[in-house]
Amino acid sequence: MLIGVPKETWPGERRAALVPLTVKKLKTAGFDVKIETGCGEVAGFPDAAYEEAGATIASDRRALLGEADIVLRVRKPGDEDVDALKSGCLHVSFLDPFNEKALVEKLASKGVTAISMEMIPRSTRAQKMDALSSQANLAGYVTVIQAAYHSPKILPMMMTPAGTIAPARVFVIGAGVAGLQAIATAKRLGARVEAFDTRPVVAEQVQSLGAKFIEIDLGDTGQTDQGYAKELTPEQIEKQKQGQKEVIARSDVVITTAQVFGRKAPVIVSGDMVRAMQPGSVIVDMAVETGGNVEGSKVNEIVDVNGVKIIGQGNLPSEVARNASDMYSANLFNLIDEFWDSDEKKLDLDPEDDIIKSCVITRDGAIVNETIKNL
Repeated sequence: MLIGVPKETWPGERRAALVPLTVKKLKTAGFDVKIETGCGEVAGFPDAAYEEAGATIASDRRALLGEADIVLRVRKPGDEDVDALKSGCLHVSFLDPFNEKALVEKLASKGVTAISMEMIPRSTRAQKMDALSSQANLAGYVTVIQAAYHSPKILPMMMTPAGTIAPARVFVIGAGVAGLQAIATAKRLGARVEAFDTRPVVAEQVQSLGAKFIEIDLGDTGQTDQGYAKELTPEQIEKQKQGQKEVIARSDVVITTAQVFGRKAPVIVSGDMVRAMQPGSVIVDMAVETGGNVEGSKVNEIVDVNGVKIIGQGNLPSEVARNASDMYSANLFNLIDEFWDSDEKKLDLDPEDDIIKSCVITRDGAIVNETIKNL
């Protein structure tokens, strides 16, 4: 069975779907692997490293896509790439299925079995293939590094002959995977960290990292079965804004991570809150690609509001492309390995399996995922 890996063409995307170490594992499992020329170059993986691991390097992208039984990639495919796929193949990538109706329909009409990595469930068994979490972990780290770079203050306390420098105040809004990593990174760099999440259940996790959990009574909130924060009502969002207003005003760095799966991100930092911050303060809006948590943030831009920088960097995991590729590649291998029947030499994608039921979007010419089908 042939696995094909095309080079990513999404603007600014530096990750590779497979790294040489994973190629070696797939070869040992009995797969043939073809990699498009230059696939991993910008992430630090030259073609020679893939060849040494046992892959074949292909220069004809369309031919590669047309012969592959399994296509692995990071980003969703364009129309030309879908046209090149052979009917009956398996295509695995992030697909953004909630917002890409035309793409999902095109994959179905082509007869492609499409797995969306966003839809891997957050369960104990699926944890090793949960790419959303692996990439969010790295994104949380990157937000703090970007904030530290753009801030005119150092993060740690420093005692010098000239006097003592107080630690920077960092406020992280949202304590999911990305938020917790941002908290941990800011603490490692010596900042004084505060955090808030709509799910009171995560307070203990925040405190275990050495940060202070900000209590704001929003009434009934909770989380979904998958562990995501539930969408707040307009009244609850307003309560959250008022409760965190004072904390934001005294913070040197604010990092927002609030996203609602499959929907536009809520605006939780308003313009008046930004203007209340001291000049030189920095805000990093992690949700900028899905609408943004901060009023005035723009994708891939740094907006200056009265001396306060609002950083709207998109595709944060790609900033650390080598590690992001390593982790995503491992997620893909674990997915394939979980369903690979080594005796029959085929993938057993049982439609009744909980993981398959969640992540397979199209199969046999139809949209089969109930959530996506009923949008």
